Amino acid sequence: MLNNITLDKMRSLKLFGMLEAFEHVRQTQSLQTISFTEGLSLLVDQEALHRDNKRLAKLSKIAKLRYPQAMIEDINFEHKRAIAPEQLQWLISGQWLLNQQNILLIGPTGIGKTFLACACASLACRRGFTTRYFRLSKLLEAIRIAHADGSYSRLTAQLLKAQCLVIDDWGIDPITPERRADLLEIIDDRYDHRSIIIASQLPIDLWHDYIGNQTIADAMLDRIVHRAKIFKLMGESMRKTIASS
Repeated sequence: MLNNITLDKMRSLKLFGMLEAFEHVRQTQSLQTISFTEGLSLLVDQEALHRDNKRLAKLSKIAKLRYPQAMIEDINFEHKRAIAPEQLQWLISGQWLLNQQNILLIGPTGIGKTFLACACASLACRRGFTTRYFRLSKLLEAIRIAHADGSYSRLTAQLLKAQCLVIDDWGIDPITPERRADLLEIIDDRYDHRSIIIASQLPIDLWHDYIGNQTIADAMLDRIVHRAKIFKLMGESMRKTIASS
């Protein structure tokens, strides 16, 4: 009877991790074999784990990663991407998130830029940072629609909440004159206090021509590159490697 009252109180307080642990030890009759301190520690640890997992699931859902299963720790170095072990350790450390640094992944198609970008973004989620993933074409379309329906301010506020913003396929679809200033505004809002991950086939020295307006390009690149770690990925397409294996 006392146990049922305790379980009901845990439910009402939404201590679901603690509830699960309590029911487990009760069913396995291990309460008799552990001390009060050990039992309390078990309950608290399980509650903390439950909340961490719940928060991670929420952050992962918000992020909408193209490869949500990507993990930076699982990067395969048998495929030579020209990433040194110390560079990988820097990525895994998450120091770039704490320092609000950007990551630029530059390389040919199929080399694994999107997977690596998603792996970095997944790490951000696991570290508790809010994250969003966009292909550049989808981001530009979202901006266009937001202007049309009057929700642009809400969209930019949502993007600013993301502590890590991934922009994939940079350099493939054209940036129209109407969207250049919008994109600069989004990047400027993040400068020095939010991280951006950009994956692109286009070498950085061609970005000015791609953006198409010298003044806006100068301002945009100054904000992106100034606080960026640049990874130039090389090698054969991973899609080709997988297809031939």
